[in-house]
Amino acid sequence: MNEAKNIYFLGIGGIGMSALAHYFHLKGKTVSGYDRSKSIVTDQLESEGMQIFYTMDADHLRGQDMMIYTPAISRESVEYTAAIRAGIPTLKRSQALGEISRSFRTLAVAGTHGKTTTSTMLTHVLQSSDIDCTAFLGGISNNLKANFILGSTDFLVVEADEYDRSFLTLNPEIAVITSLDADHLDIYGTAEAMRENYVLFAGQSENLLVEESLKDYFTGRQVETFGVSNGTYYAENLRFENLSTTFDFVSPTGKMADLSLPMPGRHNVKNMVAAIAVALRCGASEAGIRKAVTTFSGIYRRFEVHTHNRELTYVDDYAHHPSEIEAVVRTARDLFPERKLVVVFQPHLFTRTRDFLEGFAGELSKADAVLLMDIYPAREEPIPGITSEQLLNRITTEEKVLVTKETLTERLKEMIQKPAVVMSLGAGDIDRETSKIKKLTEDLYKNN
Repeated sequence: MNEAKNIYFLGIGGIGMSALAHYFHLKGKTVSGYDRSKSIVTDQLESEGMQIFYTMDADHLRGQDMMIYTPAISRESVEYTAAIRAGIPTLKRSQALGEISRSFRTLAVAGTHGKTTTSTMLTHVLQSSDIDCTAFLGGISNNLKANFILGSTDFLVVEADEYDRSFLTLNPEIAVITSLDADHLDIYGTAEAMRENYVLFAGQSENLLVEESLKDYFTGRQVETFGVSNGTYYAENLRFENLSTTFDFVSPTGKMADLSLPMPGRHNVKNMVAAIAVALRCGASEAGIRKAVTTFSGIYRRFEVHTHNRELTYVDDYAHHPSEIEAVVRTARDLFPERKLVVVFQPHLFTRTRDFLEGFAGELSKADAVLLMDIYPAREEPIPGITSEQLLNRITTEEKVLVTKETLTERLKEMIQKPAVVMSLGAGDIDRETSKIKKLTEDLYKNN
């Protein structure tokens, strides 16, 4: 990687791939790559001078010294096979990140949920304490306006992804595990096999911090924990007001009272507790921590509020697993118990829909109205019998309907009865509908 001058990224628009592309671009490499479609991520890369192709062609590999690829794109693809035929060295994204991390004091955050928020919070806390870390994040930080930052210290924050066992390339100084709900069963087969790989990941670090309820998975070694009301580090005295949360942070060395986080939800408080715990180990100051908590402005598509007034609130979120839907729906109910809750959901992956069909149905049934989009396939081919209609039939909410992108706003308008909360959820391309939903909710409020 050090010797390569021209690096090609196969799947450059992925959130993890794009962070690596930023890194190598800032290191003076000539970076180019392919992705299936334009997005805010590829727009950012192009604005910085990187060339992005949206159709595959073997000619794109001419003059390249290295290819970095994501397993989400088939190795039978035109460009991957062209690289192999041309003898161009290839590395998986996780291998490249693992090599880079060897030069740093790595702080790795893993977990089936919460890792993006926690790693982004940790980066913000360190930066606010003048600890200028480098960070590879799995989401776009609203504070940084990016998913990557190149720092000047030897601290590196990384989101440790369990997909394709990617996190096993890391040997972090401190490892954090936020959750162990079953996921990526297309890779692991069973939840038990997935958790066994998390144990392997944990074994690659001398310092382990896990969510309080997970400690029994890591018996036989020293473990610190975090949580709400209990743990080595914990939050207590939570107070919710509008879209903010105030809490006290308690650690073995003392208490920081009245930290004010401008985000709702117990899960976000818990994520911030983990971030503060790690930052303290790295030398963060109380003044820096207080500043960071108060000024944290969230992450793109993580309970991102687009419209908020006395009658209508619109929230967009990346939630694509039953546990994540449970968390965001619970938060919306806690904040607005008297409002009608209307959820637009785009399932992500046929395998995930199949594996958690009953879980998705159960969590979506907690909404007052559900609009269900087609399954976003991402890297997968359709599975016979696994459809959004099959999921819709299991949802017990009376107001429920299948929608397309073309019919979404029309049907949504029919279901909104003020006061209401509208939520769009999913990890596919549902974010392209955000501006339409935002305009609809704003117009409905103006026309009251």
